[in-house]
Amino acid sequence: MGIIRQLPPSVINQIAAGEVVERPASVVKELLENAIDAGATRIDVTVERGGKDLIRVADNGKGMSVDDLPLAFTPHATSKLVEAEDLFRIATLGFRGEALAAIAEVSRVRCQSRQTDSAIGHELAIDFGVASPIKEIGGPEGTVIEVRNLFENTPVRRTFLKSDSTEAAHVSDMFARIALAHPTVRLTFRSSGKLVHDLPAVTGVKERIAVFFGQELADSLLWIESQMDPVHLWGYVAHPSQSRSSAKGQFLFVGGRFVRDRSLGHALSEAYRGLLMVGRLPVAFLNLELPPDQVDVNVHPTKVEVRFRDGPRIYSQLLATVRKTFLASDLHSRLQAPPEQGTSATRPLDIPAPTLPVSPISAESTSKFRLEERTPDRQMVSSWFSSGGTPNFQSFPTPGYAGGPTQPEWARNLPQAVPTQNHTQFDEFAAEGVASGSVEAPAPETGSNQEPEAAPPIQARDILPEGLPTRALQVHDSYLIAETNEGMMVIDQHALHERILYEELRDRVRRGAVESQRLLVPEPVDLSAAEAAAVLEHRELLGSLGLEIEPFGGDTVAVTTTPTMLFQVAPDRLLRDLAEHLRSSPLPPTRDAILAELLHMIACKAAVKAGQKLSPEEVAALLERRHLVADSHHCPHGRPTALVFTKSELERQFGRLG
Repeated sequence: MGIIRQLPPSVINQIAAGEVVERPASVVKELLENAIDAGATRIDVTVERGGKDLIRVADNGKGMSVDDLPLAFTPHATSKLVEAEDLFRIATLGFRGEALAAIAEVSRVRCQSRQTDSAIGHELAIDFGVASPIKEIGGPEGTVIEVRNLFENTPVRRTFLKSDSTEAAHVSDMFARIALAHPTVRLTFRSSGKLVHDLPAVTGVKERIAVFFGQELADSLLWIESQMDPVHLWGYVAHPSQSRSSAKGQFLFVGGRFVRDRSLGHALSEAYRGLLMVGRLPVAFLNLELPPDQVDVNVHPTKVEVRFRDGPRIYSQLLATVRKTFLASDLHSRLQAPPEQGTSATRPLDIPAPTLPVSPISAESTSKFRLEERTPDRQMVSSWFSSGGTPNFQSFPTPGYAGGPTQPEWARNLPQAVPTQNHTQFDEFAAEGVASGSVEAPAPETGSNQEPEAAPPIQARDILPEGLPTRALQVHDSYLIAETNEGMMVIDQHALHERILYEELRDRVRRGAVESQRLLVPEPVDLSAAEAAAVLEHRELLGSLGLEIEPFGGDTVAVTTTPTMLFQVAPDRLLRDLAEHLRSSPLPPTRDAILAELLHMIACKAAVKAGQKLSPEEVAALLERRHLVADSHHCPHGRPTALVFTKSELERQFGRLG
């Protein structure tokens, strides 16, 4: 006798429930998507005990007829597919016909629905897969679905649920995703009898971002938009000062559906390369509109994963669009005064609100300031006012003015930088796309789901020759304080010099003109087997940086040529540092990305250090060359090179403004 037998429908539905209904938030997602597919303009969500005891979703959609009501809870019954080919042109959020049947198998469900052209409505109750007779009822147009006692008949599954507050937080996150994807739908959310959100319908998503993540994040957003037929990309990316430790701050919507895509997440990270510190990830709210036949959403029962027909093209479009937006934006970090006592400000996501330490001299005044972005391993700005000693101020005329110093010897030896828009190793391709017209410049939002917001013109935001500060002060041999037309600027001398060297060296590598010096006697360097293999594998790449090496037998490598700009670094120390970096660091897969990582390291080693006293000529050279390089607002590792305090903020702190 055979041992293979067909499973009963109840078991099949419970298996499906394990895929579709992971927790109460999964139920909320499925019910919300059905309501939106039904054309609802208002949806009310109510949960009790995080959704364990009750989930109620009421909408004003088109409703269901008495014949459709029982079919809606039948496995693989749907109004959204007719034939197999429809799977490749799905334009709705739901389509599999599994969710309601799976939910009804593991809970007590009551569904009330009335169509617009019907005088009466109907109610269907299902207790753990067993349906009761349909009853006639009165009620408003639309559908109300109540899900009670989730997983009560599968106690093992119920024990895997977290605390009520944790499950409520997951429901809130799911509610936020739907609200961000469909801003034209009015949504309310109640949890444990309290109204958590009451969101009116809006034409753009920025208001809802402020509701969920704080006004500070919303104010830092930059509008992006591009059209590469047939793909329309639009949305917001956050200023680099707003970042997160995980990818949970990235929201990608395809056809109104929240999805996750590793490729597009990587494109976003590459667009921010050099603008974020290690371990931080960007925040973005992006929408992709493309024909249904260009994307496959039938990858996973939860419909969170998708596949694009032309993924590399969308990757390039996202990368080019974000980088072009950054070219037209002011990405300087700013010093800001915190709210007055008694007020509070919501900080988005998981970004802490660092404050400067209170100085012994003026506790009240110094506590009034905080940094939007803290730079590690640097002296705090508040230490200027400490009682340990008087800061060492140096005042230097700015180059270009009468009596200004000439360029120092170390600066004259470096190549003259040419302003470029190629910010990262991927930007050459992005710039080509922009130049050819395949990627449009950021434009004001249009359409029902967009907000009018003019993109700033592409212009230099740094200290330009016609707007150079008249004086620069060096304090603690680490920072430069300069006056600007907008207020004042505090510059980290190491971070700025590192960016200048990085851009100039990268330009030389691109032109094949890196200056190098051949050693009279090759210097042998003993490495581990893994390190020797790593540097020899990238021998050609290191040669393009001016560091030529040869195998010397065993695990020894001989250095024959070193970069001229690193004359102060011993060849053996330089090679060992590069070998360790190549061996231990998680390197990007492309040659250009590896080259960028090595350039970061070399520029950092060659730059002036914090605590190094600069001559007037050197200070002048730094300020003079600042506007000649791209991304001078951040060092290659993502730290800010300068902090800006506007004149209006200064006047407000000194009581000159109301």
